[in-house]
Amino acid sequence: MTQPSTPAGAAPGTAPRNDLWKPVLLRSAAALVFGAVTVFWTSPSVEVMGWAGGLYLLAAGVVSLRTVPAAGFAQNSAPGKLLSAAGAILAGAGFAVLLLHSDLLFGVIAALGLGVAGVLELACGLQYKGRHVLARDWIASGVIGIGTAVLLPFFINLGAHALLGVAGGGAIISGVLWVLSGLTLRHDARAGAGKP
Repeated sequence: MTQPSTPAGAAPGTAPRNDLWKPVLLRSAAALVFGAVTVFWTSPSVEVMGWAGGLYLLAAGVVSLRTVPAAGFAQNSAPGKLLSAAGAILAGAGFAVLLLHSDLLFGVIAALGLGVAGVLELACGLQYKGRHVLARDWIASGVIGIGTAVLLPFFINLGAHALLGVAGGGAIISGVLWVLSGLTLRHDARAGAGKP
């Protein structure tokens, strides 16, 4: 999914740092660990759902905030604000889900957090399509977040296992996307460092 490290027509001020792969791989790790928990925990309680889902959303939000400067954006730039807002919303939703344990609240708060963050990532990806190395990844991640957010409310009545299954499915898909992106960025950074 990741484009070359310096796409033709790159927007001014959007040169990513060589260590951009680190927060990208951290985000993938958070998603894949959460996804694994949802797959292997056969009968989670509401408390387990709150803790696992809350920690995932919180971690994804914090790592997303760390990605903004690594992506080459200033915090006060338009894309920096979009991505910072997405990270803050995920972190806030995660914190709320950690504190409030119920199927209804998990379904609503996680859906709102993932949906709004997905829209913001999608907007940033579309705005910088072909001009930033992570644009396609933001588009895909945004669509996955929106899709997960749309599905979550339909599973509220089915309980914690179903809600975690939906959220975990989206996390696994986005985790695989982000791990491929992070590994590509790491390879490009190493190849760039080896050039004279």
